[in-house]
Amino acid sequence: MLSIIIPTLNEEKYLPLLLESIKKQDFKDYEVIVADAGSKDKTLEIAKKYNCRIVSGGLPAKGRNEGAKIAKGNVFLFLDAEAILPQGFIKKALLEFRQRELGIASCGLEPITRNKAYRILHDLLYNLPARLLENVFPYASNFILIKKEIHEKIQGFDEEIKLAEDHSYARQAAKIAKFGFLRSVKMNFSPRRFQHKGWLMISMKYYFCNFYNIFFGDVKSNIFRYELKIRKEKKEKSKIEKVILFILKLPLCVIWLMFAFSGWLLVFLIFTPKLIIRYLKKTRNRI
Repeated sequence: MLSIIIPTLNEEKYLPLLLESIKKQDFKDYEVIVADAGSKDKTLEIAKKYNCRIVSGGLPAKGRNEGAKIAKGNVFLFLDAEAILPQGFIKKALLEFRQRELGIASCGLEPITRNKAYRILHDLLYNLPARLLENVFPYASNFILIKKEIHEKIQGFDEEIKLAEDHSYARQAAKIAKFGFLRSVKMNFSPRRFQHKGWLMISMKYYFCNFYNIFFGDVKSNIFRYELKIRKEKKEKSKIEKVILFILKLPLCVIWLMFAFSGWLLVFLIFTPKLIIRYLKKTRNRI
């Protein structure tokens, strides 16, 4: 059985979309566990409607751990509430997971937006690097597929980590099991965090967090000001306002993109020795 674990807090808008996409899958041997952090809206009502098991949660790490404690499956799938699974997603993901003999896996993410530029940039600035670095510095966000025994051996998610606890979890698991970035599937997700705080601000926060992880380790202080709270919907801007904001932000965006690509280049340079060693070992095994 597959146990799907979803941490929530006031997710009445997004949770039904995820649960409906799970319901439409051609894979049926699963249970859904919602770990709720005290929702004040209709989140729990929606979870009950879809026959989810419900447990008290907290921040994402605690919610996932609490959900895992009551899970019946031998494989766990941790999802964020803004995810939407394409048709046939679970079956394809599990097939590749087993064929590659993985212990933990993540996959590419596709933001749900009409803006093609955002989708292309997300591929270039997250999906591609995450795939290339899967064997030396794993990345796992929004989607984590893991064997129950591996989760238990690493004692679950570190609840002291304030940001990027999912990436840290994957790196700890990769020390004792094979990690893989799945090729056969890509998961859709709502870019609500980017839209609420701004693509520029959120991506900058994640990039600085990434470098902090590389040079200093896990983020256990609140230097990046991560909070789990209710987000009010922003008022839709007029076309004129959008054009003016775009013109004002354009120079800053260009500078940021140059920094982002330079940052990933630095990351690859840091891990080049490990990548070369990995490649040589693979070549020897083939010979």
